[in-house]
Amino acid sequence: MNAKEAVAKRILELCEEQDIAINNLANISGISPSTIYSMLNEKSQNPGVVSIKKLCDGLNITLRQFFDSDIFDNLEQEIK
Repeated sequence: MNAKEAVAKRILELCEEQDIAINNLANISGISPSTIYSMLNEKSQNPGVVSIKKLCDGLNITLRQFFDSDIFDNLEQEIK
């Protein structure tokens, strides 16, 4: 799994944990639903840290909590 896929998986995991739909996450985070959906699919290959921080604010978690997941262990090498 690469870093982009891990971020997408973590967003979905947190939404499931907090029982929040993607559109609701967009509303509470101040990010457009299309931006979040592009982070979840192939459109955005590099989700920005500012967007991730806004998602964290909407989810009432810190960036540290966002990245504190086994999902981010053993990611594939990004430099090819």
